[in-house]
Amino acid sequence: MEETINRGHFIETIIRQDVADNKNDGRVATRFPPEPNGYLHIGHAKSICLNFNMAQKFSGLCNLRFDDSNPAKEKQIYIDSIESTVHWLGFDYGSALFASDYFDQLYVFAKELIEKGLAYVCSLPAEEIRAYRGTLTEPGKNSPFRDRSAAENLDLFSRMKNGEFEEGTHTLRAKIDMASPNINLRDPVIYRIKKAPHPRTGDKWCIYPMYDFTHCVSDALEGITHSLCSLEFEDHRPLYDWYLDNLSVPCHPQQIEFARMNINYTVLSKRKLQLLVDQGHVAGWDDPRLPTLEGMRRRGYTPSAIRKFCDTIGVSKKESRIDVGLLESCLREDLNENAPRAMGVLRPLKVIIENYPEDKTETLTSMVHPQKPEMGTREITFSKEIYVEQDDFMEDPPKKFFRLGPGREVRLRSAYLVTCKQVVKDDQGHVTSLICTYDPATKGGNAPDGRKVKGTIHWVDAGNCLSARVNLYDRLFMDEDPEKGGQDFTQNLNPASLEILNDCKLEKNLAHARPEQVFQFERLGYFCLDVKDSTSSAPVFNRTVTLRDTWAKVTGKQR
Repeated sequence: MEETINRGHFIETIIRQDVADNKNDGRVATRFPPEPNGYLHIGHAKSICLNFNMAQKFSGLCNLRFDDSNPAKEKQIYIDSIESTVHWLGFDYGSALFASDYFDQLYVFAKELIEKGLAYVCSLPAEEIRAYRGTLTEPGKNSPFRDRSAAENLDLFSRMKNGEFEEGTHTLRAKIDMASPNINLRDPVIYRIKKAPHPRTGDKWCIYPMYDFTHCVSDALEGITHSLCSLEFEDHRPLYDWYLDNLSVPCHPQQIEFARMNINYTVLSKRKLQLLVDQGHVAGWDDPRLPTLEGMRRRGYTPSAIRKFCDTIGVSKKESRIDVGLLESCLREDLNENAPRAMGVLRPLKVIIENYPEDKTETLTSMVHPQKPEMGTREITFSKEIYVEQDDFMEDPPKKFFRLGPGREVRLRSAYLVTCKQVVKDDQGHVTSLICTYDPATKGGNAPDGRKVKGTIHWVDAGNCLSARVNLYDRLFMDEDPEKGGQDFTQNLNPASLEILNDCKLEKNLAHARPEQVFQFERLGYFCLDVKDSTSSAPVFNRTVTLRDTWAKVTGKQR
């Protein structure tokens, strides 16, 4: 017998039982309803995955519906970004829907409430509406316009629609209960006058419906069965139900709330993200340091890693703060499995191999992925001059430093064993290059005589490499709770969240890197070609994530 209890999270359990009871004729229909007034962030990914996954699991459908009922804040660029992002995450929704598609029907439903004596035109200004509303401990008081007749309300509402009144002079409000302990039921505004052209309906409307009214009616018109939303809308559910109970809508969806995502070392608020952009702390909404999905995509995050993260954190009713290390762990797991390998030297130090032929260049073979032979091999060149990392050399190395030092032998990945013979310095005493020798018998990295070499380092051919800029991104905030104690979160910005390295030397094969393709730069981390700043002659790579969680040492947490 199929299980109906203790299977999946609590929302899945509810839906599974509804299907078993043939509620809604066994249908499952969900929706993701973003407002196109900004870019989506990682918190939205949880809602996207939840809504689409529930529809897929029960062979239903999930609509992408834009809540475009506030033309003053909405832009086509946001609509395009949201559609692209949902597709990028791997979800198909057919054609996007818009709340503005229902403006005519919403207007008719508003008139229905007026005719039933359940809505009235209020002529109080906004500040007086707020004052009349009361507080959490004190009831509100009725508007002096609450008892207007249905005929007068219909006339005023029609004139509002026809543009006869200025903004702020009238609103349409639901007539519910000004003494309700739930402030959302204290005669909420249904329509307000807003004389702004709409991106889709132009100048047809100068009154626009509020979110609570638009949302529930749109759900009903689309035949949504389960309206999944974040916990902040729990107190709005009685209003959601009140509207649908009092309107002749085709169905009454069930609103179910879940805890939204909170992650340490970041902020997930459109308003705060907008402030970071406006004040120039980051370079736009797609800055790879931001938790926006556009920024994460540009940084090299993969859809599968984000979906895995959302699945791992689960769905619950309890608010909690998630360790960003879990997100990074999901990303590392995905990239370790799928990212091709390459070599890149970020802080180059030239090595001259004095016993290597002057005019010789040979082609060596290296695995694309050491654990996946099916991914094939790649060719890299080797010649007399190469680059290694500055950190892979120490002039006076400690005993357990197994890299280059005077007289020390080291293995070059997929190449030869080399020994440092001489250190070349400039007039200020800075090391400028190393003179080394190589053992021709150790091609591939193994010594025929069986001698053991503990150190293996990466390198690139100085005569056949790609010069590039590399952006080393790190966490945007220093404190895991950027707003701890009510402080200004911008005071916790990490000054080392971006380090720009110019003239890095990369394996020539990376000249063919595709946008958003992530590579593991061996021993360094995961990097991808920047889709915005790169050119064919001046490539830019972004560090997606380090190979290990370097913040575990900083915070004392081990993962």
